[in-house]
Amino acid sequence: MGKLFTFTLAIVVCLGTTAMLASHDHAVRISQKTNVPLASDAAFRDGLYVGKLAAESGRPLHAPAGRWSKDADRANFVAGFQRGYNDTLASRVSGRPNRRD
Repeated sequence: MGKLFTFTLAIVVCLGTTAMLASHDHAVRISQKTNVPLASDAAFRDGLYVGKLAAESGRPLHAPAGRWSKDADRANFVAGFQRGYNDTLASRVSGRPNRRD
């Protein structure tokens, strides 16, 4: 009876771990798909970089969006700036390195 219980418990743990990893992988894929259009946009990437630099140097959260002439580019730059700035601050607080380095 003890061996059957141990075997059953091991199977349940393996299935639970597999389900957890599969759901995490699915969430990561969804997140990556939503970022693909922005990741290929020059204004967004520029905003990520400038936001990271601003956070590292301790400047306030103020995106210099005037460097882009089109409204859509300015909006993408601001979105990238905010993400880069916030990701850098969050990585500092958590003690983890920034993923986009």
